[in-house]
This record gives sequence, C-alpha cells and structure tokens, in this order.
Amino acid sequence: MNKKHRGRAKGDPVTYQTPLPAGGVQMETFLPWTLVRRGLKKQVITPLDAPQEFLEEAQRQRRLQEVEQDSPLMRALGLAHHWQRLLDEGRFSSMTEIAAAEGIDLGQASKMSRLAQLAPDLIEAIALGCLEVGVSQLLRGKLPASWLAQREALVAGSL
Repeated sequence: MNKKHRGRAKGDPVTYQTPLPAGGVQMETFLPWTLVRRGLKKQVITPLDAPQEFLEEAQRQRRLQEVEQDSPLMRALGLAHHWQRLLDEGRFSSMTEIAAAEGIDLGQASKMSRLAQLAPDLIEAIALGCLEVGVSQLLRGKLPASWLAQREALVAGSL
C-alpha cells in the first residue's frame, strides 16, 4: 500500500506535509471508522467511542458481528431473499424454474421463498438473537401477509 492510501482501510490518522514557500503546513485528518469487506460490498464500521450520532449504529453493528451468523435460519432467509431478487430481476419467471435449477422440491422452495416476506424488524431481531425462532417453526406455519400479524403470531408463538 502506498503512502497516499495509508489509513484508508482502518480510519487511522494520516498526516500530510504540504510544501509551501514559507516552510510547509502539517495537516492531519482523522475519521473514526473501519472499512470491512462483506462479500463484494464494503461496509463502514464506526468505533464505540465515535460521536453520539454514530454510537447507536456502531453498537448495532457490534451486536450483529457477535451473534452467530451461520445458523440454518439465517441461511434460509438469505436464500429466500436471493430467490426473490432473481424473480425481481427477471432471471427466472417462477419458483418452479428456481426449484428445478436448485434441484430441490417445489413445495420446499415455495415455503422457503415465503421467508422473504418476513417483516424487516423481525429479521433484524432474529439476526441479533433477540427472537428465538427456528426454521421449522417458520416453514411449517402459514406466514400472515401483514407485518403486524406476523409480529403478533411470532410473539404469541402460534406460527
């Protein structure tokens, strides 16, 4: 890494000397963040001692990193959202084609694809470990279309 890019990946202070006829000026820049690669995307993580407006986001990111991310439910949620994106982009025209391409049963693929309709706050609660629910519990029950009804059903445990 050359001098010009030093500090970009970790958000460390970087000092530059700017030559001027009178002797030069020393400038230091500091941004409290860390750049983390997540697959093909890059994500900015702010430290816990950052200014107040970044504190809540930093704490949420820390909790997400601490929770186990490779559970069967998280994999099923990721697969459901991937399939939904394939349908939205027009790469596949139906779940039947996706099931055939994946080599799984159409009924199982249809059940898993319904997980993409889960309320965003419920997905975040599952990812953070605040909501204890299993894959079989979500797949065997009928997910209501309304996000409010989904919340009530998951809290009551009747799903």
